[in-house]
Amino acid sequence: MKCPFCGDPNTQVTDTRENEDGEVVRRRRRCAHCDKRFTTYERIDLKMPHIIKRNGMRTEFDHDKLTSSLKLALRKRPVTLEALESSVDRIEARLLSLGETEVPSEKIGELVMKELKKLDKVAYIRFASVYRNFADVDEFSEVIREVQTRPKRGRKDSPDPAGAENDLFGN
Repeated sequence: MKCPFCGDPNTQVTDTRENEDGEVVRRRRRCAHCDKRFTTYERIDLKMPHIIKRNGMRTEFDHDKLTSSLKLALRKRPVTLEALESSVDRIEARLLSLGETEVPSEKIGELVMKELKKLDKVAYIRFASVYRNFADVDEFSEVIREVQTRPKRGRKDSPDPAGAENDLFGN
């Protein structure tokens, strides 16, 4: 680590501390040449993979774009913001766990569909209709049949009308 005052590469760590959650390490350093002291911070720098679009172009992963895509599919659906953020976190964690430097956009689309299917069937169908670019009504009907289930009395996963005020957009 170079000294920010004189540029000498010989510095000595005098104190090391982690923050409460252990995500950042603070180090106090002393320059062996000019004897000045300074602080450095270390934190994990996770690199999301680049995205290869269908047309072959490469672009950086965009957290906000992923979030807004999910929000659009979940518009006016009884899904909390916390549930949405958890889904985004799971998608990003899965992308990181792949260990790839580049990922096809189709992989992200499949991960989004998997999360939406768990969150809300209507949002899943909305996203699938755009993502899969259905050629005819039969393809659309097939996706609907895929997610259709007979509601059972007292199912825990059915939307709670009383909790509707907590949905993503407060509708």
